[in-house]
Amino acid sequence: MDTLRLSAVWLCLLVGVCHAAAPAEEENPEFWRKQAQQVLHSALNRELNTNVAKNIVLFLGDGMGITTMTAARILKGQLQNRTGEETVMTMDTFPHVGLVKVYCVDFQIPDSAATATAYLCGVKSNLNTVGVNAAARNGVCRTQKGNEVTSILKWAKDAGKSVGIVTTTRVQHATPAASYAHSASRKWYSDADMPAAAKREGCTDIASQLLNNTDIDVIIGGGRKYMTPKGTRDPEYPKDLTAVGQRTDGRNLISEWLKMKEGKVARYVWNRTDFDAVDPATTDYLMALFEPGDMRFEVERDPAMDPSITETTEKAIQILQKNPKGFFLLVEGGRIDQGHHASRASMALQEAVALDTAVARALELTREDDTLTLVTADHSHSLSFNGYPFRGNSILGKSPLFGTDNMPYTTLMYGNGPGHKIVNNTRPNISKVNTGSKDYVQQAAAPLAKETHGGEDVAVMARGPMSHLFHGIQEQSYIPYALAYAACIGQDQSHCLFQQPSQPTPTATTPKSSAPATPSAHLAAVLLSALLAASLH
Repeated sequence: MDTLRLSAVWLCLLVGVCHAAAPAEEENPEFWRKQAQQVLHSALNRELNTNVAKNIVLFLGDGMGITTMTAARILKGQLQNRTGEETVMTMDTFPHVGLVKVYCVDFQIPDSAATATAYLCGVKSNLNTVGVNAAARNGVCRTQKGNEVTSILKWAKDAGKSVGIVTTTRVQHATPAASYAHSASRKWYSDADMPAAAKREGCTDIASQLLNNTDIDVIIGGGRKYMTPKGTRDPEYPKDLTAVGQRTDGRNLISEWLKMKEGKVARYVWNRTDFDAVDPATTDYLMALFEPGDMRFEVERDPAMDPSITETTEKAIQILQKNPKGFFLLVEGGRIDQGHHASRASMALQEAVALDTAVARALELTREDDTLTLVTADHSHSLSFNGYPFRGNSILGKSPLFGTDNMPYTTLMYGNGPGHKIVNNTRPNISKVNTGSKDYVQQAAAPLAKETHGGEDVAVMARGPMSHLFHGIQEQSYIPYALAYAACIGQDQSHCLFQQPSQPTPTATTPKSSAPATPSAHLAAVLLSALLAASLH
């Protein structure tokens, strides 16, 4: 009862603060009525965009569950000195929204490898495997053979489009790997990570497949150490032994990649200065690897050395959009997930805000009538948004009400993770702790060295041609087929029989497109594509 009375007192004392934080116009019913009418009329006047998608931009927030999206929205507003709850993220403006189920074949709660295989390759698979179907077993090389599946990135390349990968993790990590690699283990980054048996049985590492499987025009992220011979000193961290090259086969994949591109304008860069010097108008291929492993968190990034995800997305689009047949681009905000695993909610949310900024820039560089833009997540985390914080309370702050142990608790908490701290059967007193710090480890219910994923459905938001195909609650493996249908790539070409790709108006950043094909030529191309599509799976 004492705790209940104390909480009631706090509630009464702080109710004035609550009213002070809320904008005055929100007390007027007409504010909400007008807002609802505007949304209603917008929905009623919206016409379905049934164009062929010339371009596809797929934004993937790794670990960006709905709780993360909500918290990031509030944080974005609070970083702009607003209460935050009313903030509209760029991804919030997408007209079509659905949910997808993220379980994988063998686990109720998945990892990023199995989910990436689902939303990129169109099949659900087993935990820790990339680019293979569920007949392949985790870490067992011999089960990989004959069970490889290809991704929408390859389907797009086979259709003549330019393709690219942008990530804030290493480019050999689970999400990007599923777009080009086939591996019984997501952890086979380089040959040094593979067991001897897997090598004897003919399996190859993910880094080498980055070169050999699909001709990717733009590759941006981290992962230098998986590309160079063992002991090779890193150009940025020459004294750091954890940054040295890892490969035991003696291959320098960066040099091999450059040699493979002879006759084309191909650039390899590892720092901001060289990256900025890359001219998209004259560049055919770009490989930019800014870190030995994963890139730095946004709040710890050195702008003098590494560009932001917005800047890397911009450069990728500017290079890829020169192709008159269009492009496919995968952009991953991969460190949202890693911030959550460390239970550093501030880090994770800042990464989600950065991803939203990249989405906004991509929309500025493309056109809604010919570019299908999708934002989704692979899975969620055990993050909860709880208590009764007042309007405008810091999303990284504490609830005004205490627990039954008379101790404060944070608005954001994890179901498990390194933040579980019970000493003498008592939670620590965090009343004087800065819970908004980037290094603060959120409280957790169960003790684990690393926090885990969550298994609830995640959102998918779509804008552009055929974006209405993303609706309702679907399997995650539905995503690439809907994308492919919209763009007339892959097996189902029926959309092309009735539509022509829209031709963009030439701008400073958008090159002139080739003239539309004649109906007979277009039909011939469709039939040829249909014949070739059989090789995709």
